[in-house]
Amino acid sequence: MSDLRIEDAKRRADERVSEAAPSLIALSERLHANPETAWQEHQAAAWVATALEDAGFAVQRAYLGFATAILAEYGTGPLKIGIMAEYDALPGLGHACGHNLIAASAVGAGLALLPLAEELGVTVRVYGTPAEEGGGGKIELIEAGAFADLDLAIMVHPAPVDVAEARPFAVSHSHITYEGVSAHAAAYPDEGVNANDAFLIAQLALGLLRQQLPADTRVHGIQTVGGFAPNAIPEHTEGRWYVRANTLEELHRLEERVNRCFEAGALASGSTLRIEPESKPYAEFRTDEQALAAYTANAIARGRVFADPSTAGRMNRASTDMGNVSQLVPAIHPYIGVDSLPFANHQKEFAAACVGPAAERALVDASVLIAWTVIDVASAAASASRSDGLGEG
Repeated sequence: MSDLRIEDAKRRADERVSEAAPSLIALSERLHANPETAWQEHQAAAWVATALEDAGFAVQRAYLGFATAILAEYGTGPLKIGIMAEYDALPGLGHACGHNLIAASAVGAGLALLPLAEELGVTVRVYGTPAEEGGGGKIELIEAGAFADLDLAIMVHPAPVDVAEARPFAVSHSHITYEGVSAHAAAYPDEGVNANDAFLIAQLALGLLRQQLPADTRVHGIQTVGGFAPNAIPEHTEGRWYVRANTLEELHRLEERVNRCFEAGALASGSTLRIEPESKPYAEFRTDEQALAAYTANAIARGRVFADPSTAGRMNRASTDMGNVSQLVPAIHPYIGVDSLPFANHQKEFAAACVGPAAERALVDASVLIAWTVIDVASAAASASRSDGLGEG
């Protein structure tokens, strides 16, 4: 594809997104106003599916047997592009990670690429991927057979500022349960086995462990059940705990040390401990440098300004199940700013920033930038194919 044809394709993609902008913004606002948590995104999946069906995509709902997953496909080209739509919200915080914008921009990019698919030689797939916020939806989809034949997987994630490269931690999510014995706290305290004490001891041990942990690891969580009555020795406590490290290999080693802290709580209190994974571990991210270079150049041409590394914040270190996709196929996961500083992802103020003028600009720009990046990747693939052909015979 010549430079003139590339620029023409990008112009047409931009125009298509501009035409669709009112409906994309409406979709984003509708998702934002109706947050649904992991594996419960029934309305969100239906709204995204309908928008893509109406545009001409062939849509599979309940994709691979997951009620809130979808696959929308258009084109038959040899280059297979997967655009990821996330739409789950955070418990108690709504769309404080901006997944309403991720879903709407995935739809926008799909609409922009649909009339170009044949010319570019691509098959465009928009995947609705549930349960990113701790449920590992993409990992479940991978194990059911999704994504494996993609030539590129791409999504753009909201953040306070623009950051090109994702460097997420690998992470595990565990559900912790202690079982003790209830007893009257005044009359028969010696008959009880205090499961809440077990959790307190474990958290103290974890706090001390942090002194000896590498700076680029994270251990954090919450106790969700601490007992039921102040005059009854707590016989049952629960919590949710996350452990993060730079790689899955490092994560497994760190988990062993963390689990010993929970075991200490059980040993000291006499409680019984159960540690259960809430999802399969999220992997670190492997970036496709060629696609990221294309995205970065396109973002600059679009007028986006990447934050200086010293002031960019640390959102690009957040964990994502897109990391597991990147271990399987080439992928990028850039961040686009919604001008929310000093507030950042997973704060209620960030949720508020995911609608309004700055969010609308980010939505339109993300839609265009995904499409432009796919155009560049398709052009480079076509050029490489021609060069290979010239070398034969």
